[in-house]
Amino acid sequence: MQAVQELVASPNSIPAAPSLQFDVMREIFSLLGPYNAGGKAITPQTVISKGLAVDSLTIMELEDRFDVTIPMNVAAGIVTIDELAEAVVSQRARR
Repeated sequence: MQAVQELVASPNSIPAAPSLQFDVMREIFSLLGPYNAGGKAITPQTVISKGLAVDSLTIMELEDRFDVTIPMNVAAGIVTIDELAEAVVSQRARR
């Protein structure tokens, strides 16, 4: 996931057709940036419930952006940003 952090840090270096995983991570970082209460950098390993004040509207924005629905039982098990991205990519693949 170091590559994801580098791409997010340097958006001009993102290839013309980034993978869905990179696109999802970039969107998550963008959506969650304002919720960063601890002042630490948001990384794929950031624990959502500890470092960020994320609400269900943020998850809904992400679902709308990528045209997916994350089932409640899946959402309840998401701990890190990386797991959130994987859930979005997984749901997108099922379409």
